[in-house]
Amino acid sequence: MPDIPQAQLDALLGGLAPDRPVLIAGPTASGKSALALAIADAQGGVIVNADASQVYDCFRIISARPSPEEEARAPHALYGHLPEDAPYSTGHWLREVPPLLHGSQRPIITGGTGLYFSALTQGLAEIPPTPPEVRAAGDDMTLETLLAELDPETAAGIDQRNRARVQRAWEVWTATGRGLSEWQRDTGAPLLPLKDCLPVVFDVERDWLNARIERRFDLMLEQGALDEVAALRPRYDPSLPAHRAIGVPELIRYIDREWALEDAREAAIIATRRFAKRQRTWMRSKMSDWQRVTPN
Repeated sequence: MPDIPQAQLDALLGGLAPDRPVLIAGPTASGKSALALAIADAQGGVIVNADASQVYDCFRIISARPSPEEEARAPHALYGHLPEDAPYSTGHWLREVPPLLHGSQRPIITGGTGLYFSALTQGLAEIPPTPPEVRAAGDDMTLETLLAELDPETAAGIDQRNRARVQRAWEVWTATGRGLSEWQRDTGAPLLPLKDCLPVVFDVERDWLNARIERRFDLMLEQGALDEVAALRPRYDPSLPAHRAIGVPELIRYIDREWALEDAREAAIIATRRFAKRQRTWMRSKMSDWQRVTPN
């Protein structure tokens, strides 16, 4: 059962047609998956992943993918379906979603990657693929250099602390000569307008979420996250997005005897809290017209 008041859950389900798509967004550890399962249990539906870290097959525990027991309760899609070295972007995700929007079961799309939801409900610009040599050049640049070379309009509109987002914007600018913001203005019609679904976003307080983040990471350790990361160590590549999942670089440093386990634990919790803060800020800005749920 999700940690939202029963009255809120009853209100959501009471006014929800069983064929209406549901979007559930929120920061990490806020309870999105539990709400998705509660809706699926009550009305049926397929739970669709909208979290960039959970598409890879190398991590279940450290990426907080649904457990096998949870997956047995309802159909799940786009979870752990890619090898760890597969390229993946918002565009890839958006191309995989359409069959799930029009299948035999109502989609319940849940995750913490806000750009997936924006692309789904607002459309995504058809930007040409980035040439490998441009991406390789970006990989070798510092965040500060990437930002300095961005067009001002794009730089002002993105999360400047998110290296992946900044590098993507730099790649677009370098490869096409047009800023990401300009490409986004030419966006086509969305696959799923907000008016055609129930969009729900978790609105959570910082201290409540920080405590949950700490408890969840400790639970990950109890469930075998360290073994999961240790199994990856021989092929660890910090340039792969899958291997940069929060908790992985930190536990690698413990495995390599650079840190004590408590140091790795604390660093991973701090990194998760910082990430959650960016998610909360983004969602409060970009999802102001979504229905809000407030957990206990």
